[in-house]
Amino acid sequence: MKKFIKSLGLMILTLVMLFVVFLVYSTLADYKPEPIEPIAKSDGAVVNVYDTLHVFNWNIGYTGLGDDMSFFYDGGEKMRTTKERTLKNLDGIVSQITTRDSIHFFLLQEVDRHSRRSYKINAFDTLAKHLAAYQSFFALNYKVAFVPVPVSNPMGKVDGGLASYSKFQPFQVDRYAFEGNFAWPKGLFLLDRCFMVQRFYTSNGKELLVINTHNSAYDDGTLRKKQMEKMREFLLEEYQKGNYVLVGGDWNQNPPEAGAELAESKEGHLTRMRIASDFLPDEWQWVYNTNVPSNRMIDEVYNPETTVTTVIDFYLLSPNLLPVFSTNVNLNFKHSDHQPVLLSFVFVH
Repeated sequence: MKKFIKSLGLMILTLVMLFVVFLVYSTLADYKPEPIEPIAKSDGAVVNVYDTLHVFNWNIGYTGLGDDMSFFYDGGEKMRTTKERTLKNLDGIVSQITTRDSIHFFLLQEVDRHSRRSYKINAFDTLAKHLAAYQSFFALNYKVAFVPVPVSNPMGKVDGGLASYSKFQPFQVDRYAFEGNFAWPKGLFLLDRCFMVQRFYTSNGKELLVINTHNSAYDDGTLRKKQMEKMREFLLEEYQKGNYVLVGGDWNQNPPEAGAELAESKEGHLTRMRIASDFLPDEWQWVYNTNVPSNRMIDEVYNPETTVTTVIDFYLLSPNLLPVFSTNVNLNFKHSDHQPVLLSFVFVH
């Protein structure tokens, strides 16, 4: 009996030591981006302020969150779908994007380059090859050597982020880190949120900023408030310079002053928040659509009758830009837990 207890104790001690070593390694290997990181610089093209421009925004769910998926972190069952289905999702995403040759700016979120959850398929490079006429840029926001959950089938290595593709050559592209993260050790295994800014010269001597954002999802709202404060400060500063500002992305929040169908709620790990109506001066324009949901809960395989849906993917325009058309594209969540959002806009003269 004593021998058994001793062996058991030794085994427990070994497991504890291994866990400590793992935490130390994860801490030392933790991705720590700078507040601002340059991505690209060039002479840049000039955008004509008399043109109508078209934008396509989509969180592609790392090609692994199609309508068949029930995701463990949202209360579902699986860590990932099959490789066959992942490739099928990627094909569907490529098809949706490459058939829209009128689009000037593609803003994508949850784009993997080398992650176990998406079978190490490089979606960023795949899309770049299909969008050969576009400039392509990547901002890393999820870099973890090994995510240990779920224990029965760990997510493992993750390398993913924001991808922006543009018909025009920006003169500068930067990654801006959002402030704050989850406490240690949880923060070691979650995203380092950011927004990516493309800057373009305009024909009237100003700048057009096209911003791709992906805000926090699994916090109680505290991180999102910090992130929104950071973004507010940045947006107002750029607009005061006389620049044009467009933001598109997955905000993980409902737009301000949306109807009761988008009421704030708590769904599993998620706390659905609404952006405050006074977040920015009234002249700023939130462009969103409620006729078709842009996001679904992935606690179950998609069922149009029972799956909870909402709108968290949309645009924000500075007062010197004017939206002329926007719609959510209804794909019935076939290839992702989000749906594309289109926008056409013009410059105010």
